[in-house]
Amino acid sequence: MKIAFATQDLKRVDAHFGWAKHIAVHEVSPEGHHFLKSIQFDGDLKEDGNEDKLAPKLEAIKDCAILYVAAIGGSGAARVVASNIHPIKVNQPELIEELLDKLQVVLQGAPPPWLRKALAKDREKILDFED
Repeated sequence: MKIAFATQDLKRVDAHFGWAKHIAVHEVSPEGHHFLKSIQFDGDLKEDGNEDKLAPKLEAIKDCAILYVAAIGGSGAARVVASNIHPIKVNQPELIEELLDKLQVVLQGAPPPWLRKALAKDREKILDFED
């Protein structure tokens, strides 16, 4: 499952989604996790009501199941959820590595329903009309 992190320093979740300089993408499973890529965003990222700056970020995370952020605006959150991505807000900057370790442990047990739904995003949808 792919997880995205809004970050300024590529080590911590410490950025507002709209203002993030980077989105770090990692793959996580019950067996482990690894870094996939970092997408850098330039230009004027400050709070300004400019919704156009969200489009490239949404495109960058379209195949992710979860997005960790320090903060996210209402419009951004609605667009993330509409893309079938579960946003998670952290209350203070947290190390990406620690969040991945915690998520891996949860995946080894019985994940909560919202996480099982997020996991299903990676799986191919197969319709059996006989069921």
